Amino acid sequence: MSTNPEQAAPADGSGGGTLDARQLRQILITVSVALMAVMASVSGLNVAQTEMAVDFETSQSTVLWIINIYTLALAALLLPLGAVGDRLGRKPMLIAGLVLFGVASVVAAAAPTAEVMIAARVASGVGAAIIMPITLAVITSTFPEEQRGKAIGVWTGVAGGGGILGMFLSAFLVDVADWRWLFALPVALILASLAMTLKSVPNSHERSPHTFDTVGALVSVVAVAALIYFLQEGPERGWGASVTLASLAVGLIAAVVFVAWELRRRDASLLDVRLFRERGLAGGSITLVVVFGVQGGIAVVLFPFLQAVVGWSGLASAAALMPLAIAMMATSGLAPRLAAAVGPRATMSLGIALIGVSLALMALFVSVDGGYLSILPGIIVMGIGLAFSMVPSTEAITRSLPSEKQGVASALNDVTREFGTALGVALLGAILSAGYRNAIDDELDGIPEQTADTAREGIATALEAAPSAGSRAADLADAAKESYVDGWQQSMWAGVAVMAVLFVYIALRGPKTPAPAPAAPDETADTKTVAA
Repeated sequence: MSTNPEQAAPADGSGGGTLDARQLRQILITVSVALMAVMASVSGLNVAQTEMAVDFETSQSTVLWIINIYTLALAALLLPLGAVGDRLGRKPMLIAGLVLFGVASVVAAAAPTAEVMIAARVASGVGAAIIMPITLAVITSTFPEEQRGKAIGVWTGVAGGGGILGMFLSAFLVDVADWRWLFALPVALILASLAMTLKSVPNSHERSPHTFDTVGALVSVVAVAALIYFLQEGPERGWGASVTLASLAVGLIAAVVFVAWELRRRDASLLDVRLFRERGLAGGSITLVVVFGVQGGIAVVLFPFLQAVVGWSGLASAAALMPLAIAMMATSGLAPRLAAAVGPRATMSLGIALIGVSLALMALFVSVDGGYLSILPGIIVMGIGLAFSMVPSTEAITRSLPSEKQGVASALNDVTREFGTALGVALLGAILSAGYRNAIDDELDGIPEQTADTAREGIATALEAAPSAGSRAADLADAAKESYVDGWQQSMWAGVAVMAVLFVYIALRGPKTPAPAPAAPDETADTKTVAA
């Protein structure tokens, strides 16, 4: 099997032929709307944790499960469901995913108990795991070579900015209505996308003589689920807790088994792991893990800064990330042109360098008195850097797998994003927390012991406990804010160091400029993509 994708001939929904610009535009709008629904649901419930805990009369740990179970199901099922979509047909799979996601969202909105809510979120995650890889696979299997980069740029902008936009709209709905209205936006987007899918999206699928790699699919689910669980639960339960270490061990063992099994299956594998020797797949995957880790980590550390240090509301804090989303979505349209002019390696290197600069700006100029304006330049620069690094990385991954495996390629692209986000949230959050505790320890002399212990837990608890410090209340509040800024700076400089290493790697080993598209594949090949 070739390691370069076959040139998939665009086809219309009625059996073949070249699609015109209007049809391609409709397809792009359709998959972008579907993707926006998924991304909005990833972050939306984060702003309603308190309201859900009160409504369901449940603990904070249960609320976190309601939030995290969606991402866990989504990440674990991406690869196998992407492969199923390649075989069964991308259009019917997209329709099935939209229907499942929409029904699950309605059930979640009306859930009477936390248990029903968790079940609905699992079903939503399964639907999202169908939708996400199919949306990108539809683009890569439908758009002609010369227009594919621009379409991937739009998809990447929606994937990166959709979560931020969803968080802002969710915070607005929580403020003006009720947390259950958070599901109104995804449901509306799903209904619109479903109608457009039935009308506009062509079908394509793989015709393969090999049986489906069921063992590889099941092992991949175990590996991804266990590793994501480890990253999600580590900060909550402790990295040394038995359940945390057990999930890490299971994930690593399953990952090794998956690689060994896929090497044995070779051409009949779910994912040909030998392709990671190539610069495009390796460089694109590593870059997405790191940059999505930075984006996810920034979101986690930014909200306590804005709410506890600056004193903003949840809605204002969500709006503070909008410049990042706008910069990223606007620049995503420019990234394919730059990659075509100077090559994907140079474009990715520029994006990585800009992200490093943005982290340095936020480390150098952040301050309690400066507030949001002290970090705004860094946020804008980060949005530009994310676009320049993500778009060519995504295209490098999809180019590395053949056209009949575009569902798998798209799923792999999405898995790297989910891993990166979970990893960034865990690591940047841990660095900031450690920096905060070390800094505030030096400011607790004369503070009652019980109040001091509470203050060490985090800035939110420190500000809540400050009145119990008596005459030192104002000093404790100020110390907590300054300590958070100290921890923020340490996490930003750690991010700069990571981006510097990634820059060197991509500059030396990044994807090469792709060769011209090969001629149409031989019809006698064992495996080919069929458009219907």
